[in-house]
Amino acid sequence: MTLHSDVAELLAGAGIVDVDVDDAVADEHVRSSAYQHVVSVTASSRSRHRDRAIVATILRDPNEIASKTAVVALVDRIAMKVTGPAEFRVWSAELLPEIDQLKAEGYREFIRRRIHDWLFYLSVKDGHVPTPAALAEVTDWMQRVLAEESTSPAVLALLAESANTKKTRNIAKNRSGFSTG
Repeated sequence: MTLHSDVAELLAGAGIVDVDVDDAVADEHVRSSAYQHVVSVTASSRSRHRDRAIVATILRDPNEIASKTAVVALVDRIAMKVTGPAEFRVWSAELLPEIDQLKAEGYREFIRRRIHDWLFYLSVKDGHVPTPAALAEVTDWMQRVLAEESTSPAVLALLAESANTKKTRNIAKNRSGFSTG
């Protein structure tokens, strides 16, 4: 496969006709934008059967920053769509062999961490109250997302006491009605 054929296949598969394949191949910014459009179309589909192939194709791009960014966007969108942690665990497990193809360990690890964060988020959303040790295993970003979105008094109390950053602890305190003094 060549970059040209990969981009053409992704665009055609997503029904995107307003992006010139040659322009996308020649300009990584155009290509990155096209990937985001492909991700949007892919995530809005009810069917998940092509996701692994789409991720594999995107990750063949020599510009690993653009491909990682697109895959993270897909992970984020699917996490917000699934019915719970079990469904997301099965879906994300399908992607791991493709993610392992990335050359940069930092990018592989970033995507794995994002998947871990979303599994944590979805279990909390499902009613699980994490331990301080489990909370410490998620990123500061996910701790902040939970502080901003959780409606669980127990989760907000845990974040108010144990979140890594003062900003996140304060968000949780303010949302839970705890005194910040």
